[in-house]
Amino acid sequence: MKKNFLLLIILSAFYSVNAQNEIEPNQKKNELKLNVLLIPTGVLEGTYERNLNQKSSLGVSVFTVYGNTKNEKDLNYSVSPYYRRYFGKKFASGFFAEGFGMLSSIDGKKTYDINDHSIFTEGADVIDFSLGIGLGSKWVTKSGFIFEINAGWGKLLFNADKTDHTQIARFGFNLGYRF
Repeated sequence: MKKNFLLLIILSAFYSVNAQNEIEPNQKKNELKLNVLLIPTGVLEGTYERNLNQKSSLGVSVFTVYGNTKNEKDLNYSVSPYYRRYFGKKFASGFFAEGFGMLSSIDGKKTYDINDHSIFTEGADVIDFSLGIGLGSKWVTKSGFIFEINAGWGKLLFNADKTDHTQIARFGFNLGYRF
C-alpha cells in the first residue's frame, strides 16, 4: 500500500512538472507594439512579435525618421529581427535577454564647420548590418495590453569606416497589444 501511494505521488510530481512546460492552446501569441519614447524626437518604431512558447519569441522592429528632421538624425531607417528568451513565470513576459540583427541606413561621414556651425555630409548614406544583444522586461495585462522597456547594444560589421559610427544602440519604451 505504501509503495502504491509513493508511486502515485512520484507520478503526480512528474505530471505537474510536465504540465508547466505545455502551452495553453488558447494563449494569444501575436503582439504589435509602438516605441512611444521616440515619437517626440521625430522617429517612428513599430514592432511585431510572435511568441513561440512560454519562454521564447521572435520579432522584427522597423525604425524610420519622419518629417523634416532627417538631416538631424544619423540613422535613416532600420529593420531589426530578434530572438528573445524570457525568464518570467507568466507566458512570454517578465525579464528577457535578446539577440538581434539590424540592417540599417546611416549617414556618411560628416564634416563640421566651426565658423558658421554648419554640418556637411561627405559621403552617401551607408547600408550596414549589425549584430547585438539586449535586455529588458515586459508586462502584459489580462486584457492583452503590453508595457515593455528594453535596451541593447550592437556593432556595425561591414561599413563602419564609411560613417562616423562603429556601434548602434536600441532603447525602447513600448506600448502595445497581444492578440
